[in-house]
Amino acid sequence: MLAGIFFYQNAKFNDGKLHVVVCDVGQGDGILIRTPNGSDILVDGGPDNSILNCLSSHMPFWDRTIELMILTHPHTDHAAGLIDVLKRYTVLHFVSEKVEGQTATYKRLKDELATQKLTAKYLYTGDRIDFADKTSFLTLWPTEEWLNSPQLQAKGSQNDSQNLDLNGFCLIQLLSYGNFKVLLTGDAGSLTEDKIAAEAGKIDVLKAPHHGSKTGMSDYFLSEINPSIAIISVGAKNKYGHPAKQALDLLDSHGIKYFRTDKNGTVEVVSDSQNFNIY
Repeated sequence: MLAGIFFYQNAKFNDGKLHVVVCDVGQGDGILIRTPNGSDILVDGGPDNSILNCLSSHMPFWDRTIELMILTHPHTDHAAGLIDVLKRYTVLHFVSEKVEGQTATYKRLKDELATQKLTAKYLYTGDRIDFADKTSFLTLWPTEEWLNSPQLQAKGSQNDSQNLDLNGFCLIQLLSYGNFKVLLTGDAGSLTEDKIAAEAGKIDVLKAPHHGSKTGMSDYFLSEINPSIAIISVGAKNKYGHPAKQALDLLDSHGIKYFRTDKNGTVEVVSDSQNFNIY
């Protein structure tokens, strides 16, 4: 029986394709990416430990290693689940944007990173992470110059970010595998996204920004990136009213089919570098 399970999971998870799994973590973000060679990347962890169920369902039972953990920004609905992941899995690398959070959850995350002897590496526009299987992450935002600009420093230091909108510092990354591209936007707003839209170019899949908020996307942004589909990570009956009608109408006006984790559950996209399927 164990041998059968092993061969089944090996064929299922190590199929030589890229898997992008937008996990149903409620009102938050948690995205598992499994590269064609079997490396696991986790982008955010959601608001609680429900991310663990998603990992166990989309990784082989014998695989207890996360090669790369990415925190797009230090809000609790993106950061909290990472604490439990650090306790259950071996994480090899941790990257984020430089501005730190001030919540108790973020401090617990930093403590757990210290316990695991993981030092954060900060990413800026132009930084690129390449994997041996031709999968890559290109950071589109934030720029180091913008982050250290006198205007922002006047609002508060990088260690006193309570006066700053943390969503504006959110990592925006372009995931590429051959001709297949996914734009991961975290909680960025349209003002930020308009700055990077032309550089991102035509993509296949958009992780809709900020859970489908009304300020997350613009007509210009969608015209530039022209995604085939969008995936909205959002909790059922959340108090914010996400996804906003304005966001859904905007996607409809561009003819972009969208999926919602509150309606569709976990959404998985699988690509062979040219085409992709949705599960």
